[in-house]
Amino acid sequence: MSDATLREGSAHIERAAGAGSVYGVPELPDGFAKTFESCYIDVDGLRLHAVIGGEGPPLLLVCGWPQTWYAWRYVMPRLAQQFSVIAVEPRGVGLSEKAAVGYDSDTLANDLLGLMTALGHERFALMGFNIGNWTGYAMAAARPDRIERWVIVESIFPGVTPSPPVFDVRQLSDNLWHVGFNRAFGINERMVQGREKIYFGHQFASKAGSPNAIPDYAVEIYVDAVKNSEALRASFEYYRAIDVNMERNKERVKTRLPMPILAVGASRALGEYVEGTARLIADNVAGLVIADCGHFIPEEAPGAFLEAIEPFLWPLDPHRLSGSPAIPQDDGS
Repeated sequence: MSDATLREGSAHIERAAGAGSVYGVPELPDGFAKTFESCYIDVDGLRLHAVIGGEGPPLLLVCGWPQTWYAWRYVMPRLAQQFSVIAVEPRGVGLSEKAAVGYDSDTLANDLLGLMTALGHERFALMGFNIGNWTGYAMAAARPDRIERWVIVESIFPGVTPSPPVFDVRQLSDNLWHVGFNRAFGINERMVQGREKIYFGHQFASKAGSPNAIPDYAVEIYVDAVKNSEALRASFEYYRAIDVNMERNKERVKTRLPMPILAVGASRALGEYVEGTARLIADNVAGLVIADCGHFIPEEAPGAFLEAIEPFLWPLDPHRLSGSPAIPQDDGS
């Protein structure tokens, strides 16, 4: 993008800068800012932030909790050689607007479908991580004609996935206890505000494959993104909407999804639960588990992750590459 402000599709797009943008975060892969631009896009009166770059069929990346677009940084350069990549921060996340309401999956889906319409992408591939797939499911159910294919990474769906045992499996308890805490009203903000590094730092240390798998500088970026009281509230609103989402998902699951789905789990996190969930909502499902990896797959094992997803995504690429660019090392270096 050569101008600070431009129009693409029907969108008003404005370049973003400062902390949290492409220009305000550390340790990006070499040449990242030459390929990607941080942009604000107005969607039905809501200001969303997305990092956009690359050429080819459109691929929408939706981050999970408690992260921002930065979670995709290791895989975005490789994907951008095959696709037009849009790494969005949904409402309430990162630099996007902290709306007072609208954190149910229907509203979030409308936001992102509107974003892609505004950018001129009627049909696109979708890849979500964690709760980003709660929105992805609402998108795929509402507009299956628009989702070419869908990669589900480390996610299960309230109202679809059978509730796991709370006490029987310690690993599941350790991985999921935050869900109940985040659903609470008010008390969680009071307990976490001023202690964000303790709470969110623990999420990364305990859910990654090892305590230091997510580097300190990345944890700081994610923690800084929720230190504002409105950002902290918004991060919990995603979980407070579970009651509404569960009822909607019980209706959605009655209609099978038609698009191809790749379900990717981590051996030290949700594992085969991801594929099991995907098979409850669709028939055209493939699944795999990344070995020796914790919950944050795109950051912990970017090389293995790219090798797993590229054969699934490549049918979208009308100019399949004759040679493959280097895959990042799994340690993020």
